[in-house]
Amino acid sequence: MTEKPDIVLIMTDQQRYDTIRALGASHVDTPNIDRLVERGVSFSNCHVTAPSCVPCRASLFSGYYPHTNGVLSNGQPWSRTWVSQLAAAGYQTVSIGKMHTIPYDAPAGFDERYVVENKDRYMEGRWYFDEWDKALAAHGLKKQQRETYRQRPDYRECLGAFPWELPEHLHSDVFVGRMAKWWLETKPLTKPLFMVVGFPGPHPPFDPTPDYIERYMSRDIPLPEVTQQELDGLPPPFQEKRRHDVEVDHDSVVWSLDPTREQLHRMRAYYCANVEMIDREVGSILDALEAAGRLDNAIIVFASDHGDNLGDHGLVQKWAPYDETTRVPLIISAPGRFAEGLEVDSLVQLFDLGPSILDWAGVEPDPSFEAMSLTPALDGSDFAGREHVFCEQAGDVNLTGAEFLTMVRSRTHKLVHFKGETYGQLFDLAKDPGETHNYWDAPDYADVKRELLDVMRDWLIESGYRTRTARQRIINDPKLC
Repeated sequence: MTEKPDIVLIMTDQQRYDTIRALGASHVDTPNIDRLVERGVSFSNCHVTAPSCVPCRASLFSGYYPHTNGVLSNGQPWSRTWVSQLAAAGYQTVSIGKMHTIPYDAPAGFDERYVVENKDRYMEGRWYFDEWDKALAAHGLKKQQRETYRQRPDYRECLGAFPWELPEHLHSDVFVGRMAKWWLETKPLTKPLFMVVGFPGPHPPFDPTPDYIERYMSRDIPLPEVTQQELDGLPPPFQEKRRHDVEVDHDSVVWSLDPTREQLHRMRAYYCANVEMIDREVGSILDALEAAGRLDNAIIVFASDHGDNLGDHGLVQKWAPYDETTRVPLIISAPGRFAEGLEVDSLVQLFDLGPSILDWAGVEPDPSFEAMSLTPALDGSDFAGREHVFCEQAGDVNLTGAEFLTMVRSRTHKLVHFKGETYGQLFDLAKDPGETHNYWDAPDYADVKRELLDVMRDWLIESGYRTRTARQRIINDPKLC
């Protein structure tokens, strides 16, 4: 194919890998995402570079690790992206839904932006009226959020799971999906398209509509199995996070130190129900592309910015870099251009999408990018991927007990380093894939621990050297990420 392809990146927020039927989650119905898996390439070992929204997205859209672009936690400013290179190469660039730039409405290289932000912006960004807020206001409504949820007598028992009680078309994910469909059906296109569709869900509050709730409340859904031994062995920052999440209701989630099986089932049922709602909207976007005659020359990417522990390890939400948080779905579908039904098990990182998308558009990625193109993996050729993946997080509103943490993961082991501390985490993934036993202080694992710490050191040295010119640009232009 010589014609430049349309590229549509569909991103959810806080979606675990194990929530797509075609990827092994038999308890979730995702026929439209399954269609992408069956007609595309799925990466079964894709990990994020940061276990929270803003630093992960800044990393994805810059091509650099968080320590390089300086965006290490939520709320930090970022706005400049490689999207502007696509626009310069002749693409029509459109963002619909959540990007989570700071400020929210930064152009970020797009010709058009239709911003929908977090469902519950209680502690930050309340001043900003996004497209969803405006639509609700036009109907004389306000979105469901913390102030109203707190009035429920069962608020502290719901673990963030609440039914959507307003009109279905005004649910955040339905609203974003239909806005993307509207754009595709009504906007004349004379150029190739790069579109990012950002769904706010299944990020909490977990708020599906009642019909989807009914489907999942009656299903068997895998629930976390957490022992007291694992809870007692959590490092101090995660012990503090457990207590903090009970005391502070971030995103309308009040955690419990000892949730019942019924509470956990309800929370996960609502979460899965929200995933299926998003899947339906994915289908409508694919149908709109097909109706416009653009699907045959389109590359569709489906991914998420990080996962959610959902009670695994005694934790909720993200920040702690267990695989439930760092491992995300990544599916690239373009029948006739790339392989179909292919699973790639090599280690990759989510921000590797950046140079891949530039490749497909015929744009040369910046040689200083720390992200690498996934294009060589898409035709079934041998693809080594990465020996190690890395993840970074500065202290954040939910991670009050750690100043900075860094994760390094190989195929067989994972190490989590806490800045300035003698404790840490070391997991043997071959023996303990659930990451329940910490070998940090085990004499038998001293050599593995030293090896991974050496890998982390060498990675940081190489990163500093490789990105020296890019960091100089960042210093001279504080808006650059």
